[in-house]
Amino acid sequence: MEQRSPNWVGTCHQVIRQTLVIDLGHVKGVLSSAPHHGGFVRARHILNHQVDPPSESSKSTNRCDPGRYLNGVAASLGIHEPYVGLMTAVPMTRLVTLREEDKRNGLWVECFCTVGVTNAVRAGEPPADPWCRCLSGTINIILVTNACLTASAMVGVVQVATESKTAVLLERAIPSSVSTTIATGTGTDAVAVACGLRTEGPMLRYSGTHTEIGAMVGRLVRTGVEAGLDRTDRRSNSVRS
Repeated sequence: MEQRSPNWVGTCHQVIRQTLVIDLGHVKGVLSSAPHHGGFVRARHILNHQVDPPSESSKSTNRCDPGRYLNGVAASLGIHEPYVGLMTAVPMTRLVTLREEDKRNGLWVECFCTVGVTNAVRAGEPPADPWCRCLSGTINIILVTNACLTASAMVGVVQVATESKTAVLLERAIPSSVSTTIATGTGTDAVAVACGLRTEGPMLRYSGTHTEIGAMVGRLVRTGVEAGLDRTDRRSNSVRS
């Protein structure tokens, strides 16, 4: 039987061969829009793998079959199911890692962001390129908390994270890649939320913007997306990368 720590203090994470590997310690509850093992699942690892920028020559690679491609990546790292896998062409040198903790109640949240906006769009615009050709513009956000969240609270974290990300894009006036409007995200954004199990952290039923965890998520995502855009600026002299 799996042993669960009553004092989960954080993740073990590192970048290995262009892949952010987040080890949750034991199998946790994860909600995500990840291309591999998305939805409500149980997983021990979350991967954010950097691929080469899409080109005509890579049009038919296995990256258009993310499950198959990511299984190969995971196997090369010695990681087997269950894991959640995300993909991006944003270099892992631009990875933003943040953490906030409320010592009054033992609550903590970690945030991992990779930010690219070449593929920026405004919600409601017509679909553009196929998913496997747009990875360079992806904003991937991974949030991990020791809070034991209900299913609805996990959805609430996704909602707050999305609001915070979009607020930054609007404030920075990031243009859509397909129109003259301001973007609200990119066409291939992904978000993942991992939370503690029953004995590992505070039990929370709500996570909206009127809650402490919601405020923490909002601050972390804002800081992460802003830092990611700044790192894109410094490396390419343009946020359109």
